[in-house]
Amino acid sequence: MAALRSLGRLVAKKSLKHSSSVGRNQHVRYLSNGLPGLSETHQMLRQTCRDFADKELKPIAGQIDKDCTYPKKQVKMLGELGLLCVDIAEEDGGTGLDYLAYAIAMEEISRGCATAGVITSSLYLGPIKAYATPAQKEKFMKPFLNGDRVGCFALSEPGNGSDAGAASTMAKLDGDEWVFATTDKSKKHKQTLDAGRIGIAAQALGIAQAAFECAIDYAQKRKAFGEPISKMQMIQTKLADMEVQIESSRLLTWKAAMLKDTKKPYTKEAAMAKLAASEAATNVAHQAIQVLGGMGYVRDMPAERHYRDARITEIYEGTSEIQRLVIAGQLLKEYHAS
Repeated sequence: MAALRSLGRLVAKKSLKHSSSVGRNQHVRYLSNGLPGLSETHQMLRQTCRDFADKELKPIAGQIDKDCTYPKKQVKMLGELGLLCVDIAEEDGGTGLDYLAYAIAMEEISRGCATAGVITSSLYLGPIKAYATPAQKEKFMKPFLNGDRVGCFALSEPGNGSDAGAASTMAKLDGDEWVFATTDKSKKHKQTLDAGRIGIAAQALGIAQAAFECAIDYAQKRKAFGEPISKMQMIQTKLADMEVQIESSRLLTWKAAMLKDTKKPYTKEAAMAKLAASEAATNVAHQAIQVLGGMGYVRDMPAERHYRDARITEIYEGTSEIQRLVIAGQLLKEYHAS
C-alpha cells in the first residue's frame, strides 16, 4: 500500500487531470465498472495509470507512430512512477504489487499508447524475477526498473515461433562468460509465455478500450439526418457488441492474473484471456473504423492506428491458433484427470 501511495502522491504533484469534461465523465464510468471487491490499492493504481496515460501518452501516441520514434521521455516517467516494475518485490527495487496490478497498469498504459504498453511488458523482468540469483538481479534487473534501460525477451527463430519448447538456441560457456540464450529450452520459456500472455491480453484490452472510446466520441458528435449517429440502432448495436467483448475479455484477464497471484495453475486461463482479448481488440478496432466511416481510414484520426496496434496482439506471444491448441490441450488433460 505504501508503494502505491507514493505513486499517488507523485501523480498529485504532477497535477495530472483530464483535459475535457467528456474525458472526466468517461473516467468516472470506466473506473466504477471494475470487478466487485477490487481493492483500494488496485483502484488507486488504475486511476493513477489512466491519468498518466491521458496526460502524457495519448497526446504523443499518434506522432511517435508516424515518426517511428522511441518515447524515451515517457518511458523514463513510467520508470519514475514505478510502472515498469509493478510486480517486482520492493526488496528488489520494484513497486511490490501483484500481477493483477500489473495487468491493470498494462491495460491503462496501452489505452494511452500501445507502444508504451509493450515496453511495459513483463517478458524481460519476469524470468529474471523467477530464476535469477541475487547477484544476477543486481546486474540484470536493477538498471531496468527506472526506465534508463529496457530489456527484451528473444524467442522467435527462423524455424520456431509460438512453440517455445522448439527453441534451438542454447547458452554456451565461452571462457568465463555465458553467450546467449537459455540453458532450458522448454520449461522456463513456457512459464514466461504463460505470464506474458496475461500482459498481452491486458495490452489488447487497452487498445480495444481506446478504439471503443474513439467510436463513442465520434458517434456522439457526428450528425446525419439532423441527429447524432449514436441514436441510430445499427450504431448502437455495434457499440453494445464492442462493450460486451471488452468487458468479458477483461474479466478473463483479471481471473488469469488472480490465479497466478494465488499460485494456482493458469496456463489455460492465460491462453483464454490472450485469445479473447486480442480478438476483441481486432474486432472492436475494426468496428470503430466502421462507425467513423471514411474518417476511420485516415491517419488524422487514431482509429486506423488502433486497428494496426490490435492486429499484432493476435500474433505475438502465440497466435490465436496456438492459443486454441493450448486451451484444448489443457481441457483434455483436465477431463482425463477427472
